[in-house]
Amino acid sequence: MKTLKIRGLRVRAVVVPMKRQLATSIAAVTAAPLLLLDLQTNSGIAGRAYLFTPGRHNLAPVAKLLEAMAAMVKGDEVAPFDLERKLRARYALLGVHNIVLFAMSGIDMAAWDALGQARGLALARMLGGAPRPVPAYNSNGLGLLPIKALPAEAVSLVKEGFSAIKLRLGRPQAKDDIEAIRVVRKAIGPGVTLMTDFNQGLSVAEAIRRGRMIDDEGGVYWIEEPVRADDFSGNHRIRQEVRTPIQIGENFMGPEQMAQALAAGACDYCMPDAERIGGVTGWMRAAALAQGAGMEMSSHLFPEASAHLLAVTPTGHWLEYVDWANPVLEEPLRVKAGQVIAPERPGLGMKWNEKAVRRFLA
Repeated sequence: MKTLKIRGLRVRAVVVPMKRQLATSIAAVTAAPLLLLDLQTNSGIAGRAYLFTPGRHNLAPVAKLLEAMAAMVKGDEVAPFDLERKLRARYALLGVHNIVLFAMSGIDMAAWDALGQARGLALARMLGGAPRPVPAYNSNGLGLLPIKALPAEAVSLVKEGFSAIKLRLGRPQAKDDIEAIRVVRKAIGPGVTLMTDFNQGLSVAEAIRRGRMIDDEGGVYWIEEPVRADDFSGNHRIRQEVRTPIQIGENFMGPEQMAQALAAGACDYCMPDAERIGGVTGWMRAAALAQGAGMEMSSHLFPEASAHLLAVTPTGHWLEYVDWANPVLEEPLRVKAGQVIAPERPGLGMKWNEKAVRRFLA
């Protein structure tokens, strides 16, 4: 087989309207700013991936980083571990965190997709496994809405084919968060799993207070990111005081930071984000850390990639399902009976809906 080499990278910015806006304790998200990547190779194959940039204003700087990195690896073999090693060395002084890591992750995911296409194998099979059903929860919506609007939205999320949903918390008054949990639980019934997410909105003391209130309510599967994402000691204190499991991880910057969190006893569950953990390569290293710690590992965003990655994760737990990229995909990920199965199409199995891409170009 001809050695696959990088010829260039096409980066396109789109802003995709969201079916349901998502109001959190940090910000309200009404559209998904995405960067669509096509890693061009000497064989004509284009490895595809996309990145999510929180805020439209972040599209341009991440795109510039991607273009700079593509120039650094032009002519190199499509070998993700080698590409990662090279880019980490080039960015060691600036630091492989935040948007630098976002860009590296995008190139990594696109490289894995190109390899899968070249070999005619789905990513899960490239990684030594096989696509399989992965439990998923519906994370579209259920933001900080008025209490009276929550029941109808919760029911509509379940009706989309899910048996688990996530509710955002972090209202000014703790009693309103508890009321939100009560009305949603009443609407969906006891058979639907309910996760909650504070989106880093509380102090440690307030997280302990509200966590104990949630304990008394019962029926909440986890409390996600109650305090600042990198406050591992604070999360450890909350774990000691609150019975409901603590979930963090979407903001782990690479497997190194995940290792620090696990060493600090900062969580009961973890949920890396493919964009922040280092793409496919970083995810596999994180999965080994979770296996070593005996900790269930879920995903954050990027369901198209995460369906493959969780299929080969020894402690794979829940897939967070969002439909943000669906409008620009020819064949969006399918949900059946509360589960998703990665497609058997080669690589990540994604193709752009070019008509929609042109409509949403930023």
